[in-house]
Amino acid sequence: MKLQGQIVDIENKRIYKGEITFENGKIVSIEEKDHDVQHYILPGFVDAHIHIESSMLVPSEFARIAVKHGTVATVSDPHEIANVLGVPGVEFMIENGKEVPFKFNFGAPSCVPATNFESAGAKIDAQDIKELLQNQDIKYLAEMMNYPGVIFDDEEVLKKIVWAKHFNKPVDGHAPGVRGEDLTKYIKAGISTDHECFTFDEALEKLQKGMKILIREGSAAKNFDALIDLLPEYYEDMMFCSDDKHPDDLIVGHINQLCARGVSKDVDVFKVLQAACVNPVKHYDLNIGLLSIGDAADFIVVENLTNFKTLKTYIDGKLVYTKGESLIKSVPFENLNNFNCQKKLVTDFKVESLAKKIKVIEALEGQLITNEIIAEATVEKGNLISNTKKDVLKMTVVNRYQNQKPAFAFIKNFGLKEGAIASSVGHDSHNIIAVGVSDEAICKAVNLIIENKGGICAVSDSEESVVPLPVAGIMSDKDGATIGKQYAELDAFAKQLGTELYAPYMTLSFMALLVIPSLKLSDKGLFDGSKFDFTPLEFE
Repeated sequence: MKLQGQIVDIENKRIYKGEITFENGKIVSIEEKDHDVQHYILPGFVDAHIHIESSMLVPSEFARIAVKHGTVATVSDPHEIANVLGVPGVEFMIENGKEVPFKFNFGAPSCVPATNFESAGAKIDAQDIKELLQNQDIKYLAEMMNYPGVIFDDEEVLKKIVWAKHFNKPVDGHAPGVRGEDLTKYIKAGISTDHECFTFDEALEKLQKGMKILIREGSAAKNFDALIDLLPEYYEDMMFCSDDKHPDDLIVGHINQLCARGVSKDVDVFKVLQAACVNPVKHYDLNIGLLSIGDAADFIVVENLTNFKTLKTYIDGKLVYTKGESLIKSVPFENLNNFNCQKKLVTDFKVESLAKKIKVIEALEGQLITNEIIAEATVEKGNLISNTKKDVLKMTVVNRYQNQKPAFAFIKNFGLKEGAIASSVGHDSHNIIAVGVSDEAICKAVNLIIENKGGICAVSDSEESVVPLPVAGIMSDKDGATIGKQYAELDAFAKQLGTELYAPYMTLSFMALLVIPSLKLSDKGLFDGSKFDFTPLEFE
């Protein structure tokens, strides 16, 4: 098989007319050759850190969409399904991914559960990590979210890192806002990357101390603008990632979008492509071709080097996308789940209090971090309730693995004027999380999730809509086009209820993520991520 085009040689920073010959999945020759083909041939894009589960698609369905945007591979942390189902969940992701021609590179989830301050569906200890890392399909130790455990020498945490070193596999980091001596200790433990930087200065310090920095642009967390100006100088030590990308966003674009934005900011195209194509392959030692003789025939044909519109995608020499159509076929799979709670009563959502002031989570657009603010409490018949005029709404996290009393907080910036929204995608333990204008609406939304054994939903006084997620309560059993359409319609319904957040369900899903400061909510109570401990709702 031969393919002609403008060949983009990233390593030598040159573009030339040429012809690639590939056979049996490998590149046999690359020759300079005169022709009139204007399209560009370059290595495929790699998402350097993503939770496939956040696309609400199983790996095989994710692949069908990703190849449309020139993505040939991901570095994937199956942390979300692991929190629900443990090691069998990780095995499901690996096996389902193998069913299609796409290069998923899964890690061993290092923090299941993410903390001891929440209820998860499973636990993965150091012995499990050892066994996972022995598997050739596991390429690295996935993000070490328990950064306090590293800094304060938690024995179990350090054992997991030791096993990664033993098997000579990299350790991914997760250290939002960690600086100074704490950062130095975190890096010295053996942690090599971070995708949580939300300021230029934070990323610069980490780069200067030897970390690889991933520029993240997902559906909720958007750090591209804050970090892209570091790329011209540190292009050998930076990569692009999504972390979490909802299906409607994935349908529109992927890493190709970040390349286009980088070039539009006058960053040298070869430096942009080094981050998008080359660095993940080298850092994780992946079996992904980089357009050299003898490499796997993994490459893409793009229209130009400004918008990177993908025309063709090849993986192991197989054409998987052309003429606007993914050639990857859907495959059958079994729905695994872990959902064991019963429907709730409206009275279960009553918060008895006579407080004058309460601590409130301030959600921030485009960020996973939150602020803690103090607000006047709204009390009705001894029950703390939502205040829609001041946009201080009641939020709950409900344990989905067993029957327990719901936990409560109040949150600002969701902006709902009517009804409630709820989800069983609640990082990282994936309990049910909901926010609404009244106890009745919250109860209605929570019960809709319980009835479906997982999903996302919105309810008003007269209407309800749900997108079921029967695979572990976090993924659909449908194809990408179907779930993308369903999600977009539900997102529109939520916005009709008043929220102005760009991705309200993605933002909601992170309000239970305790390892990101400042104030969050687990199924066990309100949590101060800065102090890494529970904190009372009432402010005195």
